[in-house]
Formats: sequence, structure tokens, C-alpha cells
Amino acid sequence: MMVRPLLAAFALVLLSGFGTQAAEWNVESGKSRLGFVGNQGGAPFEGSFSRWSAKIDFDPANPAAGSAVVEIDMTSAATGDKSRDEALPQGEWFDAKAFPKARFEAKSFRAKGGNAYEAVGTLGIRNIKKDVVLPFTLDTTGTSAHAKGRLELIRTDYGVGQGAFATPQMVALEVAVVLDIQATRKP
Repeated sequence: MMVRPLLAAFALVLLSGFGTQAAEWNVESGKSRLGFVGNQGGAPFEGSFSRWSAKIDFDPANPAAGSAVVEIDMTSAATGDKSRDEALPQGEWFDAKAFPKARFEAKSFRAKGGNAYEAVGTLGIRNIKKDVVLPFTLDTTGTSAHAKGRLELIRTDYGVGQGAFATPQMVALEVAVVLDIQATRKP
């Protein structure tokens, strides 16, 4: 009968499908940083978000099967400058009362050679969503991973910096989102 070879072929197809799933990772929040870099009045500044979460499914051997969702609490932005930190959650900037979270969703990843990758997805800030490609490097050792990336943005594309701040006279339009993530593969 042909049943046994058909069952074996079906089982092989099912098992090979499981191999294409990505691995889940736990982000080590105490060792990770999600931040931003800008320029105000000709002087560079850095900031970071203290509250954010990430769900990452990624296998370097099969990056296209991966996905990630990062949610950022926009009220947690801090730069170390009191007046800037008080202004960021306000309506002209993040408008955190109306838009408390930003969200990055990677629908797939691409290998670029060596330890270089790209996360392909959307970034939503102030309820404005744009397609983005986040370049990053990934170094893995056993069940540990270290990713570093930088995404260049124009802040006004997302409505960040309105009114008098919509032009580059006081604050540059170019902003970089930077990540430095330590993670451990889930068992």
C-alpha cells in the first residue's frame, strides 16, 4: 500500500515546518538599553526609555521566519536635562497623554552577511505608522545574544516636535533610535 510512504512524507513535511520557526528570546532589561540621540541648539544629547517591553522570535539560521514587537512607554523618556525631560511627554513632542506608547513591529528579518541583519517592519509614534528597516548586529554565544542597532529618523515624520519645534532651528529634525539588547534564548 501507498499509505505508509504518504504518512512518512507528510510527517517529514510537518517536522521540517517546525524547523522554520524562530527561537524566542527573553530580553535582560537590566543589561539592555533603548534610547535616542538628537541635537539641540547645535549640541548633541542622548536619552533613553526606562520602561519598554520586547517579544522577540528570531533564529539567525532562518531570519525570514522571525518577528518582534517592542512597546515603549513614552512617559519614561529621560535625557538628564530637567527642562527637556519635562517637555518630552507634552503635546508638542510625544504627547504621551494622548499617545502613551510607541510600537515597533518587525514582520521579518534579513541576513546581510557576517553578524549583520535588518529588521523589516513598522514604527508607530503618536499613532503615525511608517515602514522602517532597522539595521543591527547580533553576536550569539550559546543561549545568550547581544544585539546593537541604530535607526535614523526624521522626527517630524511622526509628528514629534510641533509648533515652534517643527523646524530645525532649535532641535535638529534628524534623530536616531539606538538599541543595545542582551537576551537569553527561552528553553
